[in-house]
Amino acid sequence: MKKDEPTVGRRVLLRTAVLLGVAAAGLITARNGIEGAAPATPGVPGPASGPGPNPAAGAPGALPGALPEKAYRLRPMTADAPARPAAVRPAVRSRPILELPAGAHTDSSMVLTFDDGPDPRYTPAILDTLGRYGVRAMFFVCGEMAAENKGLLRRMADEGHVIGNHTWTHPHIPRLSRPALAAEIGRTSEVVQQAVGEAPQWFRAPYGEWNRAAFEIGAELGMEPLAWTVDSLDWEEPGVTTIVSRVLRGAGPRAIVLSHDAGGNRSQSVRAIDSYLPQLLARGYRMTLPTLSAVASH
Repeated sequence: MKKDEPTVGRRVLLRTAVLLGVAAAGLITARNGIEGAAPATPGVPGPASGPGPNPAAGAPGALPGALPEKAYRLRPMTADAPARPAAVRPAVRSRPILELPAGAHTDSSMVLTFDDGPDPRYTPAILDTLGRYGVRAMFFVCGEMAAENKGLLRRMADEGHVIGNHTWTHPHIPRLSRPALAAEIGRTSEVVQQAVGEAPQWFRAPYGEWNRAAFEIGAELGMEPLAWTVDSLDWEEPGVTTIVSRVLRGAGPRAIVLSHDAGGNRSQSVRAIDSYLPQLLARGYRMTLPTLSAVASH
């Protein structure tokens, strides 16, 4: 057995050297963040394991402005996905749209609009009346009301109505700074999008008080400004008969009617639409909705 001792000793030394080499290699690769990884291919991101080098921190070979690896991994793989078309931003107008554009709608077309809601005390009844006659309308909602009544927003969308932006708190726009106005409008669009999956494409200034900032911010958020041609003045609570008379008297080709479903006691507004809507339909008017394509060229 003495003849075997040097051989055994050499084997022990070899095993020790191999183990030390493996450990050293593992330590080096772990420090480089590629432990267990295949050799890197230029231009191909590495595997998800390990933090990896940070190109943005000035690692060797990094491209200027490159994202850190962690940030890159958070980006979806869209190489094979079809390119999404860029959102079309409306032109900045100098005045709101006052009526449906001629040529895009017939002389029997009208639009019914309701501001300030949604209000669970009055909006459902108005939706019921519209549904009974198969009519769609526009609802310019205030964000503070919409945030508390998202179920009504979803009902509006499900029943084919259009939801517009009427700011968050219904302020006097000319009294606001631009950042404050941007918050009023932007927050409302966010609430609507969260509730129904789509941001508003129409904006209406409270009290009809428009300014340059309102037109610019609305356009930046992809909205067209819509006003009205017939004001029912239902917010004054003048009586159902007076509201009905104002709407019928102002009815005409491509007219846009303003009413309210919130902002006060709107029980008269609820009863009024139940009266004037069937009369408008009997006169041959067709309640319709504006389209962005129709107003874009006007």
